[in-house]
Amino acid sequence: MSSQTIAAPARRRRGFNLEKWGWIFMRASGIVLVVLIFGHLFINLMVGEGIHALDFAFIAGKFATPFWQWWDVLMLWLALIHGANGMRTIVNDYVTNNTARKALIWALGLAAGLLILLGTLVVFTFDPCLGVTESSTLWDSCQSLGN
Repeated sequence: MSSQTIAAPARRRRGFNLEKWGWIFMRASGIVLVVLIFGHLFINLMVGEGIHALDFAFIAGKFATPFWQWWDVLMLWLALIHGANGMRTIVNDYVTNNTARKALIWALGLAAGLLILLGTLVVFTFDPCLGVTESSTLWDSCQSLGN
């Protein structure tokens, strides 16, 4: 009779586990994104005049309110980080070359970071009266605002 030796289970590493937190983030951000996106669609397409009310003035009015600025920024941040994390997972699963994997992950991070920065700047620095001339339909509205 021979006896087989069973190896002891591997010890868990202590410290920060990026994959675990990435997995948790994907689930949590997915739930929050569903609420944000359906709220965004409901307000833009169903409330008031619906899709017929969507024009530059409607968007300018939304971006003049801090609540909607933060709503859209949160949606932007979560969507970009969620998407970049999903792409990172795909790269980790399918790219076998270590150098290519690192380059792609860095490119994903830089692209997501740049888009987050630019999108945030657009939302918080949006000025509907920038470049409005006397011949524009927005001239009276901008004059009443003092711009």
